[in-house]
Amino acid sequence: MAVLLTGACTRLPDPEPVDNPRVVILMYHRITEGEAGNLYERSVEEFEKDLIYLRENNIRVIDFNELEAVVSGALKLTTHAAVITFDDGDHSWYTHAAPLLKNYRMKATFFLWASKIGMDSFLDWDEVKRMSSYTLDGGVRPFSFGSHTMSHHYLFNMKGALGGGEAFQEYLDEELGGSKVLIDRHIYGTVEALALPFGDGAGDEEIIAGARRHGYKYIRTSERNVTGMAGADMFRLPSLPLLDDTEQKTIGTYLGIY
Repeated sequence: MAVLLTGACTRLPDPEPVDNPRVVILMYHRITEGEAGNLYERSVEEFEKDLIYLRENNIRVIDFNELEAVVSGALKLTTHAAVITFDDGDHSWYTHAAPLLKNYRMKATFFLWASKIGMDSFLDWDEVKRMSSYTLDGGVRPFSFGSHTMSHHYLFNMKGALGGGEAFQEYLDEELGGSKVLIDRHIYGTVEALALPFGDGAGDEEIIAGARRHGYKYIRTSERNVTGMAGADMFRLPSLPLLDDTEQKTIGTYLGIY
C-alpha cells in the first residue's frame, strides 16, 4: 500500500476562525489500491489526499456525539468540520483506511452490514473488535461503529411491501434492533448511529420511530448537503459521497470555503 506520510505530524499555525462554520458528513465505501474499480470505490491515494485536504484547510474532524453537541450549542465550532463515515464493512477499512486515519489521528464511524461480516471481502468480527479497541492518547477511541442494517435492504420499499404498521415495525426490529445487538457484542461502547441502505426512507416517520425504539440517536442519509448549526435533524443527516472521481475541492465547495 502506498501512503504519503510526509508532513503528517507537522505543527500547523492555529487556524483563523470562520464566521459561519458548517459540518459535512463524508461517506466512503471501499478503499482500493490502484485505480478504483467502480463508482463507489476510492483509491488509497485519493483517500489520503482527502485527509490531507481536511488537515491543510483546518477542517476539524468530529464524531456524531460532537456533532450533536454542536447542534445543541454545547460545543462551539470556530472552524468548519467533517464527520468521516464508511458504509458496508469492506476489509479495506482494516488494511487501508484505518492505518491512514491513525496516522492523521482522525476519527471515523464505520457502518456495518451486520449479516455480511466475516463473509466474502468483508471484515471479520475480530478485526471489528481490534479497530474498536484502538485508542489515542488519553484513552480516546477514535473509531466507532454504527449499523447499516442487518440485510441491507431498501427500508422504505419494504414498508410498502409489508403495508407499514405492525408488520413493518417487526421487520425493523430485526433490521435495526437485531443488527445493533449483534454489533454491540463485538465493540466497545454501543451502536448509536444508523446509515440507511441506499439512502432509502430518509425522513420516514415509521423508520425514525423504529430507530428511536432501539436506541439510535442519529440517522445518516444519502441526501446531499451540509449540516446546519441550528435546528439540524439528527434523524435526517445529509452527507457527501466520496466517489472514485470526486475532487478534494468538492469538500470545500460544500462547506462554502470557495
